Amino acid sequence: SEPAPMPNYIPAPSIPPVTVEPTKIEVDVSTQTLNLYTGDKLMTTYPISSAKNGVGSRAGSDKTPLGRHYIAQKIGDGEPQGMIFKARRSTGKLVKIDAEKEDVVTSRIMWLKGQEVGKNVGSGIDSYRRFIYIHGTNSEKDIGRPASHGCIRMYNKDVIELFDQVKEGLEVNIICSKGQD
Repeated sequence: SEPAPMPNYIPAPSIPPVTVEPTKIEVDVSTQTLNLYTGDKLMTTYPISSAKNGVGSRAGSDKTPLGRHYIAQKIGDGEPQGMIFKARRSTGKLVKIDAEKEDVVTSRIMWLKGQEVGKNVGSGIDSYRRFIYIHGTNSEKDIGRPASHGCIRMYNKDVIELFDQVKEGLEVNIICSKGQD
């Protein structure tokens, strides 16, 4: 037999789950990692590939710019993993990982805008005008070592996961923890 209902029983209110939003990204070119934080708490670390030519802000240098940035624009939401982008537009073609000879931008793009005048904002050094992104790559074999033309490359699955967690306006600090490369 079933137990009798409890008199004066009041069900507990349903409490929505606590969501923890990322508060910043820190990219360390020395360790080839991207760290996602909530406050001072590290949430996740992803391997990356920064510039083969080291760090620097000059246009045409093919170097990764240091300093404070933010995500100015997110591009590629809903596209399949491996989608190739040209000029920030989907081509409708999927990449063959580590088979393409051409360096292509894939899966998702987080376009960065610098915040430090004279360092990553301004004539000849502007990260946004240099088209510095966090993006997926066809050259996943190079993740973990410097190989890009200035952008921050990630594994396609990782860049999609990161993209889905962050919002436009999120702070991105690019550092070189072991000195200038």
